[in-house]
Amino acid sequence: MQIVTKLAAVVSAISLLTTIPALSRTELSSIMNEMTGSAASQPEESDSDILTAPVDPVALCDNITIGWNLGNSLDATGSGINSETSWGNPKVTKELILTVKAAGFDAVRIPTTWFNHVDGNFNIDKAWLDRVQEVVDYAYDEGMYVILNAHHENWNDPYESTLTDVKKKIKKLWTQIAERFEDYDERLIFEGMNEPRWKNTSNEWNGGNAEGRSVINKYNEIFVQTVRATGGNNRYRALMIPTYAASDLGLDGFTVPDDKSLIVSIHAYTPYNFALNANGTSTFDPTKTDWNNTGELTWLADTLYDRFISKGVGAIIGECGTINKDNLSSRLKWAEYFPKVFGEKGIPIFLWDNNAFGTGNETFGMLNRTTLKWAFPTYINKLVSTAKKY
Repeated sequence: MQIVTKLAAVVSAISLLTTIPALSRTELSSIMNEMTGSAASQPEESDSDILTAPVDPVALCDNITIGWNLGNSLDATGSGINSETSWGNPKVTKELILTVKAAGFDAVRIPTTWFNHVDGNFNIDKAWLDRVQEVVDYAYDEGMYVILNAHHENWNDPYESTLTDVKKKIKKLWTQIAERFEDYDERLIFEGMNEPRWKNTSNEWNGGNAEGRSVINKYNEIFVQTVRATGGNNRYRALMIPTYAASDLGLDGFTVPDDKSLIVSIHAYTPYNFALNANGTSTFDPTKTDWNNTGELTWLADTLYDRFISKGVGAIIGECGTINKDNLSSRLKWAEYFPKVFGEKGIPIFLWDNNAFGTGNETFGMLNRTTLKWAFPTYINKLVSTAKKY
C-alpha cells in the first residue's frame, strides 16, 4: 500500500505541474517531498543533466554572452536569514532576475557570504543554504549561467600562519555547497574565493607578495580537490579560481591546479582612473591607446588569452563597471569598447551592480531593485548589444 500511495502522489504531482507552470527545482522538490515523504533535496535529473566528461572551460566561456552581478545582497554581512537586506537592498525576487534576463544578460554571478551563517563546526545553516539555492534557481531555471561563490569571508586571508586552519574550512564549506548543488549541470559554476588578499595592509591591492600569492595557489588547489571529491556532476563542472585580490597585478607567481575544467577569475575596473578612481579622469577615448584609455584593456585581454585561453584554461572578468561621475557620454564609449576587447578573445564580462546610486565611490548602481527600472538604459543596451557581437 505504501508503494501505491507514493505512486499516486507522483501522479498528483505530475498533474500539478500541468496547471502550475515554471516551478523551480526547489519548489518541485518541496512538493514532491511533501507528497511522497521523500528526503531527496533535488528532483530526479534527466540524462541531459548528467556530465560525463570535464566541461571545456574555453567553450563554456564562449557560450556566455554577458553576465550581471547581484552585488550587496546575499554577500551582505548581517546576521540571520534576513542578512541579504542588511546593506539596504530589498529581498531578491524572481522578477528581479527576469528583468536582468530581459535586458539581454544570459548569466548571473551571485556573490554569497557564508561565515555569518555557519556554526562553530562550520556547518552551514540549512535555512541559509535553502535561500541561496532558491536564488540560484531563479536564474538557473531560466536557462541562465550562474556563478556561485564565497565572497566577503572573514577567515581566508592568505597567510602561511593560518594555512592549515583555512584549508580545513575551505574543505568543510565547499563540501556542503558542492553536495547541495551536485546535480546541477554545466551552467552552474563554483567560484572558490572573491579577492583573497592581506586586508588592511600595504599589500592589499598592489598584487601582494610572494607569501600571499603562494598561499592563494594552495587555497585554489584544496578548493578544486574538495569539489571534485564530492562526485556527481562536480567531478566535471567548471570551477573558477582567483589570482591575488582577483587582480591582474596578482598574475605574478599565480599557478593553475592540474585540472581540465578551470576558469581564471579577474576583476577589471579598468582603466582605473576612469572606471574606479573617483578623483581620476571622467573621460574615456576609445581612439587613444595610452594606459588611461584603451592601453590597459588591450594588454589585459591579450595577457589572459596568451597565458590561459590559448592553453585550454578559461578566463572571465568576474567584476567590471564604471562609477558614475555624471559622464554618461564617456561611459557609453566604454560600454561599447570594453565588451569588444574581451569578447574578441573569448572572455565574458560580468557587470558589477550594487544598487548604489549617486556619484563617486562605489556608485555602480544600474538596476533599481525596488522599481525594477534601469537607471541608465542606454548604457545597458550598448553593453549588451556589443557583447552579442563577439
